[in-house]
Amino acid sequence: MTAANIEHRFRVALHDTDAAGVLFFAHLFRHAHDAYEAMMARIGWPLDGLIRERQLGLPLVHAEADYRRPMRHGDQVAVRVERAELAAQGFSLAYGFVIGGQEVATALSVHAAIDPMLGKRQPLPPELARALAELPARAEPGEG
Repeated sequence: MTAANIEHRFRVALHDTDAAGVLFFAHLFRHAHDAYEAMMARIGWPLDGLIRERQLGLPLVHAEADYRRPMRHGDQVAVRVERAELAAQGFSLAYGFVIGGQEVATALSVHAAIDPMLGKRQPLPPELARALAELPARAEPGEG
């Protein structure tokens, strides 16, 4: 299976917006996490199973976002998920939020692999590392 073109879609709901009628800044991370969860299921590593089986933890250790244009109630948004970095004990994902072909926001999430029983870092399982390596890589600014 190829993991190319991982995309998650959502509609900006009224409860997503602030008093100005635009996506409340923190809700961008909720939608990024929804895209992350869908991506993990698609590559064969559903988070609900990992949590239930307590075999691997992938906590978020860093997150950031840039907002370029407001997302308003009713907007249809596509979230592209791409690999930003892959390391022995974790990975980073880049998210591009797109409306009508225009990228309106980006986010980055950094995840560490931990043993959930000990709470200590551990290497990524080789099968997960391979699946993540198949994700499209985020182009560096100025590339392509």
